[in-house]
Amino acid sequence: MTAIEISKCSRCRNTSILFQEYSGQHLCSGCLIRSVRKRIGKELRKQLILPKSTTNKVTTILVAISGGKDSAVLLETIHHFLKNRQDVKLIAGCVNEGIEGYRQPSIECAEKLAESLGIEFRTISYTSLGFDEMDNVVKIIPKIGEKNEQVRGMTPCSFCGVFRRQGINKLATEVNANYVALGHNLDDMAQTVLMNLQKGDLERTVRLAPHSWLPISGLAPRIVPIRWIPEQEVQAYAMTLKLPFHDDECPHSHQALRILHRDIIAKMEDAVPGTRHGLVHSSDSIKQMFKKTINEDEIENVNKKSANSCKVCGEITSQEICKACIMKKWIMETS
Repeated sequence: MTAIEISKCSRCRNTSILFQEYSGQHLCSGCLIRSVRKRIGKELRKQLILPKSTTNKVTTILVAISGGKDSAVLLETIHHFLKNRQDVKLIAGCVNEGIEGYRQPSIECAEKLAESLGIEFRTISYTSLGFDEMDNVVKIIPKIGEKNEQVRGMTPCSFCGVFRRQGINKLATEVNANYVALGHNLDDMAQTVLMNLQKGDLERTVRLAPHSWLPISGLAPRIVPIRWIPEQEVQAYAMTLKLPFHDDECPHSHQALRILHRDIIAKMEDAVPGTRHGLVHSSDSIKQMFKKTINEDEIENVNKKSANSCKVCGEITSQEICKACIMKKWIMETS
């Protein structure tokens, strides 16, 4: 019988639990934790601009969590770095979309983690925002498409993403958040970059979080501290620390266009390790080039264009009427 060869950590020679294709390194659990925290800490220092300690001003960060592995790692690592700072307040916020059998278990995981870290936990539901629950919306999307040509081809995620952003905005307003932290990992970010490039939407690429130098007026800047951590490493980190998280996929997500881009990037990464990093670096380069070509007045114009107040609900939008209100009208007309 052939013996199974167990790989050793490239850094300390303990038993490896993960292999990084893009770096060629094997990592044990301890070195993985240190590696993940080092990269997240570096991003947090770059993205989170805190006032000088002499101001006595408290910075409130709303950490948007869903109960999944990404937001669990986001909350745990932000708490790890900021828990001893008296000038920072962390609040965990979760949006309840109304998806039976999926959302409740994940909310329970999110609340359990927040409580274990001593962090205030808040939730907000679609119904409290005036939206219908997603399970009901999914059922009537075909009927909405019959009356509205622009809806044809839309997936449940098209509606849910818009409503969830409104939920996060509402929570951020309620707690007077100075920043909103989102749990987008490296795979998520690379997929978003590819989707924007596919559409030729450079403006959306420029506005992509983190909002370090181009915050949108009236909207708490978004930070994405785990954006350089691949999904596989996020999961390994969460499992190593035994963080509570719900690992099931949303039952409505199989129709999402993002899945196509996820599969494409996975194949590209397999063929050329480092592809995900390259895509995200390219979006950063586009932002930097854009920054060099405009002056302060032009930056203000970009802000104004992105920060209109919706004529119906008053929320921030780049249009006269926000997408959430347009979708709500479609739903009301169909129900």
